Amino acid sequence: MRATSPEESCHVMAPDTVADAGVVMLGLRKAGVLLAIGAFKTIAPGHGELKSMHTAAEARGQGAARKILDALLARAKQDGLSRMSLETGTAPEFTAARALYATYGFENCAPFGDYALDPHSTFMTRLI
Repeated sequence: MRATSPEESCHVMAPDTVADAGVVMLGLRKAGVLLAIGAFKTIAPGHGELKSMHTAAEARGQGAARKILDALLARAKQDGLSRMSLETGTAPEFTAARALYATYGFENCAPFGDYALDPHSTFMTRLI
């Protein structure tokens, strides 16, 4: 996101804060090679935020993102969450991500948590 958005519109977590924030992070490997990652954190009782998803270029189009998203939503439900929300970019580079989330029932919503309206951000949410 840093390549397509100004710094104030980048909401990625710094790697050294992930463990402190109680983030659940999952990875998908094949033959020991990391193909995709995803993470979420609880932001309010029953409400999680999808914080990160990334699929390695060589694994795109093979269902890796779907497997990670399935696992994240299942884990969130297991952890007692009933809603998952996310923030992603509006640039063309995020079209595939927005389409994936829409196929999972995520719908556009107002900013949540500490977010504010931002032309570089799309906010989405769904019940789980």
